[in-house]
Amino acid sequence: MTTPTNAAATCPRCGGGFHCGAHDAAPCACAGLPLSDALRAELRTRYAGCLCLACLTELAGADAHEKGRPGLATGRP
Repeated sequence: MTTPTNAAATCPRCGGGFHCGAHDAAPCACAGLPLSDALRAELRTRYAGCLCLACLTELAGADAHEKGRPGLATGRP
């Protein structure tokens, strides 16, 4: 995903504010999330810009659950 160099961002999925670390010296927290290639492609078509870590975590967990893989717990059904 991409976001402007301004690290203060608004998530296009939930509308919440967050810090995008894509342009930080260290890797962004989202870089460690297990997002499938199919999910990444879907997100690129649905959203212009980065999503917050909470939304990405939820989507990664749902994607893993749908594919029958162990994934991240989202705390949501």
